[in-house]
Amino acid sequence: MSFDYPAGWTVNNPGGALSGEFVDVLNAEGKPMAGLRTNIVTGAECVEKSPYEVYDSEPMVALAEGGGADGGVPRYVFESRGEDTAPVATQSTVAAYGITMVPEEPGDTACPMFHLFLWPPSGAFFGGTYNPEHHETPADPALPYREKARLYAGTPEYQDIRTMITSLRPAEAPAG
Repeated sequence: MSFDYPAGWTVNNPGGALSGEFVDVLNAEGKPMAGLRTNIVTGAECVEKSPYEVYDSEPMVALAEGGGADGGVPRYVFESRGEDTAPVATQSTVAAYGITMVPEEPGDTACPMFHLFLWPPSGAFFGGTYNPEHHETPADPALPYREKARLYAGTPEYQDIRTMITSLRPAEAPAG
């Protein structure tokens, strides 16, 4: 797999992966923007739904062609779950961006976020959790977390993250 990232950002391999790829992408200040993990076991069970909101979504056809064993098309999504009004993420309210195989939910509630997609030999993750302390958010710090996440979706930093994640594609085979 390969992807593009903004000038000044770095890709760091923190080590510790048993198999597959394991990298973190840091902005110019060294703050984590996203992580890429491969060889992850996919599968989840929806035991409880909660209020949700989708801020951004886009199909990622290149990944379906390269690794979608079930014929589904992964999609990039920035979404939140929960309804707490605290200014920071809580155990029940969080926003995150990444690639998912889960179709967008109809209605006002959704299963927990599952930002994994099929990629041989099992699955992969490429995304991150919105954190107003790490992400440049032009908002009053006292605003509710989900409102800050909504505003973050309009920032240049978010657009850089989105562009980076949606550039993920199968790597070209070496010539030879």
